[in-house]
Amino acid sequence: MRLTITTFLTLDGVMQAPGAPEEDRSGGFDLGGWLPPHFDETVGGYMSAVLDRADALLLGRRTYDIMAAYWPHVTDPAQGGSDNPLNRLPKYVATNRTDELTWSGSQRLGDDLVTAITELKNRPGRELQVHGSGALARSLMREGLIDTYHLLVFPVVLGRGQRLFVDGVPPAGLRLTDTRTSASGVTMLTYDSAGAPAFGTVKG
Repeated sequence: MRLTITTFLTLDGVMQAPGAPEEDRSGGFDLGGWLPPHFDETVGGYMSAVLDRADALLLGRRTYDIMAAYWPHVTDPAQGGSDNPLNRLPKYVATNRTDELTWSGSQRLGDDLVTAITELKNRPGRELQVHGSGALARSLMREGLIDTYHLLVFPVVLGRGQRLFVDGVPPAGLRLTDTRTSASGVTMLTYDSAGAPAFGTVKG
């Protein structure tokens, strides 16, 4: 399976608490809920297409808890109800906590995440998808395990909050493979990993 990252970002790279003000207040973050005003039909269709390619989910514990508090209780047929991919798919969780994972299909990964995730990638299938999960995503970047990034960039600048790309992530080259824009101003970018970045000098 290809390991893909799907993340909602502001123009200045913040990924924290896109869905609701109370979603994630860690670090005193008080600007949550910046996604809904811009989440239109085009963005919804894009996300549905992304999830349709998933054979499994890989989640950090905070993102898992946020999603597990909502999706198992969705009954609206317009959102797929119990047949929504988020409810149907196997979910692998990177966590040090020992409390029970109650969302159906959830499984805790072992302490050696690199080995566990490499083994998952070697299984047959389409995509092993990470959604949100910033700390996990950054650890995957450091290990060179990410194959594709789906970055949905929203027309918002916040000036603070947790970011996907922070100081210390390893340099990497990316190749743009798809780009779309919604009427609400959301840009949906797909990048494949392309090895080390290239450098040069601008000639006047």
